[in-house]
Amino acid sequence: MKALILSCNTGQGHNSVSGAVERVLKARGVETETADALAFVSEWASKTICEWHVRLYRYFPKASGSGYSFIERHPELFDERSPVHQLLGLGVDSLYEFISNGGYEIVICPHVISGLMVTDLMRQYPEARLRTCFIATDYTCSPMCDESDLDLYFVPADALIPEFEAIGIPREKIAVTDGIPVRPDFYVRKEKSDAKRELGLADDCRHAVMMFGSMGCGPIPKLAAKISAGLPKNGVLTVVCGTNEVVYKRMTKDFASSENVRVLGFVKDISTLMDSADLFITKPGGLSTAEASVKRLPMLLDNAVSGCEQYNLEYFCSVGAAETAEGEDNIAKRCCELLSDDERLEKMSNALTRSKIAAEQIADKLLEGFEPSGAPEKIDNDFVYWRERCKLSQSELSKMLGIPLRTLRSWESGKTEPPAYIKRLLISELKRIERRIERTADMDEE
Repeated sequence: MKALILSCNTGQGHNSVSGAVERVLKARGVETETADALAFVSEWASKTICEWHVRLYRYFPKASGSGYSFIERHPELFDERSPVHQLLGLGVDSLYEFISNGGYEIVICPHVISGLMVTDLMRQYPEARLRTCFIATDYTCSPMCDESDLDLYFVPADALIPEFEAIGIPREKIAVTDGIPVRPDFYVRKEKSDAKRELGLADDCRHAVMMFGSMGCGPIPKLAAKISAGLPKNGVLTVVCGTNEVVYKRMTKDFASSENVRVLGFVKDISTLMDSADLFITKPGGLSTAEASVKRLPMLLDNAVSGCEQYNLEYFCSVGAAETAEGEDNIAKRCCELLSDDERLEKMSNALTRSKIAAEQIADKLLEGFEPSGAPEKIDNDFVYWRERCKLSQSELSKMLGIPLRTLRSWESGKTEPPAYIKRLLISELKRIERRIERTADMDEE
């Protein structure tokens, strides 16, 4: 049995979820690989989209959040006939070829983009017989999910079931996990005093950890300055700048002489850092809140990006595991208050019950009753396949597309090969013809 996880390099959250699920499946003997969904459209598309996502997220977080809200208000931007959907459709054939050549029988989508691509693939290649699923990486139903049609939808809380049902996902397809999948090491919890000593901190210090995602976006320098000014006498603030080297260099210089502020760059062992913390200050990203939730670590959330993260904030505040405030001044004030209030911190921690391993739950449900039917067969000739799907003869297709019959026969027999861009355009046209035939058939039935 082989599984393919189709991630998306728009931030580390989706890749981290992919890694957590991949480890569990491999441990169960399932040969598993993770790939970038956008790379099947083109390497250029993947690189460009991901680079712009990082820039917006890091330097213009509010614009990124506004963009998400705009998409929520205009779902027609991503329907089947939209330019975005058509762009993703360009990667379907190469994705199918990759799946068939690799012998994959299960496809896992921890991003809505890969979910749409796999939906298109299953519509175009229904004989594929793949087992497919979507994993929600935020506490909301993402825009465009309504355009997907997969076998299973994994959501991190019961509260999300009505949202997914509202967009037409049948209840039997929705499976609830204990949060969002994170790496196994987060489920191993060190004693707080041991973790503090390991990091060179005093046992009795009040330790706040501030981290705004792997990209280090948000008002980190301003917030750190305000918090450090009001920390209790035994308070320590550790700031993780992630991959944001500009902020790291600036803060290393600004806090060089500070005794109560520690500045770190990219940190691999976030698990131990969280175990040492009394309070976690962060933007409400899906991965960050999921990791803190597993650690039962109280959170102070700054809605620096908004967008989908607004829903994460609302969820954790509603269950009592997090608090929030507007603006750096109020966030800093709330932070210092919480560090001096053991009762409130304990209550927030207790709101987060010990959870099962979400990746294990996904593997259980995904493999439950699954009988491998073999990987999809590779298409020997794309032209023959799509012409026959459209129920067209060679002569009919020749007249319809204006291709000399001799040329078409040569392509179908494999004697000659058209330029790659011509091949993509012709197959794309055949797919449109097939969809038009299907719509006409549906209208006739009505």
